[in-house]
Amino acid sequence: MLLFLVFAFFIFWFTNRLQARENEFTYVSFVNAVKEEQVEQVSITQNKEVPTGVVTIKLKNDESMRTVNVSDVREVEALLDEYHLEYEMANIPQDTWVNTVLMPMLIMLIGVGVIVMLMNRQSGGANAKAMNFGKNRARMSSEKDKKVTFADVAGLKEEKEELEEIVDFLKDPKKYIQVGARIPKGVLLEGPPGTGKTLLAKAVAGEAGVAFFTISGSDFVEMFVGVGASRVRDLFQDAKKNAPCIVFIDEIDAVARRRGSGLGGGHDEREQTLNQLLVEMDGFGVNEGIIVMAATNRKDILDPAILRPGRFDRDVVVGRPDVQGREDILKVHAKNKPLGDDVDLRQIAQTTAGFTGADLENLLNEAAIFAAKENRIFIKQSDIRRSFVKVGIGPEKKSRIVSEKERRITAYHEAGHAILYHVLPDVGPVYSVSIIPTGAAGGYTMPLPEKDEMFNTKGQMLQEITVSLGGRVAEEEVLDDITTGASQDIRQATAIAKSMVTKFGMSDALGLINYDNNNGEVFIGRDFGQTTRGYGEEVAGTIDQEVKRIIDECYTKAKSLLKEYDSVLHACAEQLLEKEKLTRNEFEALFGSKEEPELAEQM
Repeated sequence: MLLFLVFAFFIFWFTNRLQARENEFTYVSFVNAVKEEQVEQVSITQNKEVPTGVVTIKLKNDESMRTVNVSDVREVEALLDEYHLEYEMANIPQDTWVNTVLMPMLIMLIGVGVIVMLMNRQSGGANAKAMNFGKNRARMSSEKDKKVTFADVAGLKEEKEELEEIVDFLKDPKKYIQVGARIPKGVLLEGPPGTGKTLLAKAVAGEAGVAFFTISGSDFVEMFVGVGASRVRDLFQDAKKNAPCIVFIDEIDAVARRRGSGLGGGHDEREQTLNQLLVEMDGFGVNEGIIVMAATNRKDILDPAILRPGRFDRDVVVGRPDVQGREDILKVHAKNKPLGDDVDLRQIAQTTAGFTGADLENLLNEAAIFAAKENRIFIKQSDIRRSFVKVGIGPEKKSRIVSEKERRITAYHEAGHAILYHVLPDVGPVYSVSIIPTGAAGGYTMPLPEKDEMFNTKGQMLQEITVSLGGRVAEEEVLDDITTGASQDIRQATAIAKSMVTKFGMSDALGLINYDNNNGEVFIGRDFGQTTRGYGEEVAGTIDQEVKRIIDECYTKAKSLLKEYDSVLHACAEQLLEKEKLTRNEFEALFGSKEEPELAEQM
């Protein structure tokens, strides 16, 4: 921009100079024109103090005006009087102090200001950024922001009851202070991703009607030492100015991991930030009205100092919702979505065991997208059924070209899984079976857990291993060959068997001893010395033998069950080759059972 302005000014100046040079006239030419009577009009502009001046003439055969600089205006007057030419006399305007002093100064100041502004813009305001580098990046909610209340939080009844005390204290702190009660300084919200921890913190601030500061744990940590600690100090200074208030730190495990882990030692920037956070949380008064709330799904790697009473006094576990909670969450997310008459939210809640609030919101959103693609203004049950498969397994790739041999292998593989899901009592029933490719898989068998269970039993885990091996067994029995398609099933079965032996004490040979080392990773809160194996070679060999024994026993059971239902295996595979996908009713009809399914209609 600056170069363009300079170039335009140069062009303007150069054009004026050319025009002025074209209009210049020599004194000799002027005298000759007067003598030859070619001059039509004359005007003289002279200085007051000296007889110098400028003569402007117009020739008879030329429309342009010519100028002549003369050293003695009196000679020009005598010449014009001699040839009886009329002329006009005027004084050259004198420069005032505005033109000679003020205007140059203003032009210079404006030019300097423009240059400084352009330099700051090119450098990105580096100096301003440097001054604000240690400022906190917390966002304070304003009255214009949409407030979230407990009415917007569904499926977390007990969690809301625990936080109502915090809201009551922020509204009426005197009631607690007069009896000597100390309100918790910090509340840690712990739970899996998507369960509504951030939403709960916003609801507490909305119910209490106080200022709400929100910041992520990663916003504190920078590559420059001391910046994170400075931001922590600045955050709590702002909080004290706006007390009573809530400070919410999302994903606090990014800044509050266990100290002394990995390489870095006490001079690590993250550890300095954590030290400052510990000091600030222990430094402000007991009942100043500042409550720190934090969310994490990795409490196991947090530093013990931040979890002690006086910092984070309470630990609110935000778990996955039960069937009633899922129904309430679905009602909240379905408020702005027109639903068809065939949509049953209670049934959807029963068939989405293990879904979090974020999963349920995504389920309805995908269903709304399917409805919009078909140019409908309402959501049908079939849309939710398709979105359930897309969210749970992945989008189906119907356009992928699959050979007839691979389709046959996949059909028997998935039929083996589905039959074992159906006949084993603790792992079914089957929601749908498909040989349509999804992602990297050639097909899928989706179970439908109908109960919310907190614990896995030994029998249930053995049945899960048996089901995982059903695909490989079906390939061996029918095709007399094996493929690589069961690699993920084998990995899953091995992981379950190893957990039974090393973590849950479900092996008679090893007893009730924990041999699991998965909590000793370096850089997540443990030292190098804790990553070594805590048992000898003899125990390691026994673990391998026990894992193999469990896998072999489950494999034998899967083999015997599929032989018993050999006719159903072939019938299911033929149906899959013909239809590519079977629903629950279609699959259960292959067994010839007269029992009605517990759910009257499929999702």
